Amino acid sequence: MKKNVMTLMVCLVAVFCAAQAQIPAVTLKTIDGATVQTETLNNDGKPFIIDFFATWCKPCNRELSAIAEVYDEWQEETGVKIYAVSIDQAQNINKVKPLVDQNEWEYEVLLDPNSELLKALGGQMIPFVVVVDGNGNIVSKHSGYTDGAEEELIKEVRGLLAN
Repeated sequence: MKKNVMTLMVCLVAVFCAAQAQIPAVTLKTIDGATVQTETLNNDGKPFIIDFFATWCKPCNRELSAIAEVYDEWQEETGVKIYAVSIDQAQNINKVKPLVDQNEWEYEVLLDPNSELLKALGGQMIPFVVVVDGNGNIVSKHSGYTDGAEEELIKEVRGLLAN
C-alpha cells in the first residue's frame, strides 16, 4: 500500500512539474482594429515568438529588422511565426502601421496600448521576447537586445522542434 501511495505521489509531482505557463488571457487589437484574444494565439502546433516593441524603442526596431532579414528562412526551416506586439500608448498607435510598412515587417502586429499582456507575462522593459512551444506553453522570456541575439532565438526554436 505504501509503495502505491508513493508511486502516486511521484506521478502527481511529475505532472505538476511538467505543467508550464500558458499565455494569459488579454484582449488586444490588430493594427486594422480587429479584436484578438491572446489565449487563442497559436501557430498550428509549431513554436511562435511574441516580440514586444514600441515605435520609439531603437533596440526593439533593430531586433525586429534583424529578424525580418531572416524571417523567410526561419519560416521555411521551422515554420515559426512571430507576433510583434506594440506597447505604444493610444496617442502613438497611429505611428505603428507606418513603421511596420516602412520596414516591410511581415509579422502579425498586435496593439497592447496599456501594456496589459506585457505586464501579465512579467515583462519589465522592451524589447521583451517570449518563446512559446507548439502546445502553447511559454518556454522562455528574454529582455533587451544586442546585435546577433536573434540567432539565439532561432536556436531555441530549433531545439523545440528537435524534442
